[in-house]
Amino acid sequence: MNLNGVLLARHGETNDNVEPIRAQGFTDTPLNDLGRRQAGELAQRIAKGEPIASLWASDLSRARVTAETVGALVGLAPCLDARLREGNRGEWEGRLFIDIEREDPEGFAAWKRAGSGFRFPGGESLPEQQQRVTEALAEIHGTGRLPALVVCHGGSIRVMLCAQDPRGLDAFWEFKVPNVAVVPL
Repeated sequence: MNLNGVLLARHGETNDNVEPIRAQGFTDTPLNDLGRRQAGELAQRIAKGEPIASLWASDLSRARVTAETVGALVGLAPCLDARLREGNRGEWEGRLFIDIEREDPEGFAAWKRAGSGFRFPGGESLPEQQQRVTEALAEIHGTGRLPALVVCHGGSIRVMLCAQDPRGLDAFWEFKVPNVAVVPL
């Protein structure tokens, strides 16, 4: 799928992104102080680059506030789309990964292998997340308002990078996506 002109950016830091890391998923965790500063830095980088024609974001506050910070500087209001959310982590949401690893070593090992067969207990699979994010990005691309900046989540960016990789979702852990990284598709 051709998504040229779509730029993906990860939201700023939250307290759940800091060691020990907590599974966020659909949980609406706010940016922390560093995350708000990172959002401002992202806004400066975007404002100094090629002008963007449209701004989109996940509806979760960590992505929405990051996008609003960018939008305030470049004069665009973000369009929100719940399909851009992080993967639904189901029963793992809000729990520390170190606790999950201790209490469910087999499930945690399966997560570290990821791939198309992995599903979060009570949540969604990586292929389901990839499908919904792909559909949202195809619609964004289809608007023709490019370049488009899409502020979303690390897992959502990873599944899209996997869509372009011959290894597919088996490459999920190969991609590192730090907070406020910008990834062109």
